[in-house]
Amino acid sequence: MRNLLIFISKYNAFFLFLIFEISALIIYVKYNSFQKATYLNTANEVTGTMYARANELNSYLRLNEVNDSLARENARLRNQLRTSFYADTVGRHVVIDTVYKQQYTYTEARVINNSVNRRSNYITIQKGSKDGIEKGMGVICGSGVVGKVVLVSDHLAIVQSLLHKDAKVSAMLADTKDIGSLMWSEEMDPHKGLLMDVPNHVKPRIGEWVVTSTYSDLYPAGIPLGKVSNLHAKGGGFFLNMEVNLSVDFAKLQYVYVVNNKLAQERAGLEAQEKHDE
Repeated sequence: MRNLLIFISKYNAFFLFLIFEISALIIYVKYNSFQKATYLNTANEVTGTMYARANELNSYLRLNEVNDSLARENARLRNQLRTSFYADTVGRHVVIDTVYKQQYTYTEARVINNSVNRRSNYITIQKGSKDGIEKGMGVICGSGVVGKVVLVSDHLAIVQSLLHKDAKVSAMLADTKDIGSLMWSEEMDPHKGLLMDVPNHVKPRIGEWVVTSTYSDLYPAGIPLGKVSNLHAKGGGFFLNMEVNLSVDFAKLQYVYVVNNKLAQERAGLEAQEKHDE
């Protein structure tokens, strides 16, 4: 306190000048309409700018919360898509009774680790068994197929990326519905895939979409995989192999959706029984 008093007494002239100057400015602005209007406009502009910057900062800090909310909303909307249902149709006399039952459900998840530059790439997502995630489930994003779940803990899961030497997805040409298999390109290009085993009588075109087929038990039919980028066959015989530009930019993955096919286990059990009977 003593030091403060010494400081004020030492610079008392400056502080008196400051008080008088501020008082003069207040009186000048208060009793002159033009200056008062100018001051108010300037103050409002400065205040508005400050509020705008504060709002931008607050919005930036809330991006994760907003993205999580959007991902949950997208998952909810995907659960309502017609492709998530199957038709349970029974013909009785001349009346056809059709009831749509849910086949696919979606759980949103945040990507917390990812690789694209290895021969076997994996993705870690922040959802696990406590969230209903199970080994063998398919994983997609807004752009298309991402991979499948291979390991699960209580709160996390490991996804085998489509950029993996063992990844293989049942695919078809969107226009002709001809079936093939999509694999990652041997060149390890994270943007390239290879559509294989398409019958050689098919005449695909550059830019034609390649999507998941009805044979897949991980994904609904019609999920994007990429576009045909090269029609030159890389194989021979009765089948064609063609290059595909993958639809997913794996280096920028932030959110994904884990797909639960409610009929997957029933189908697997039935097909296993068929093989056993053979």
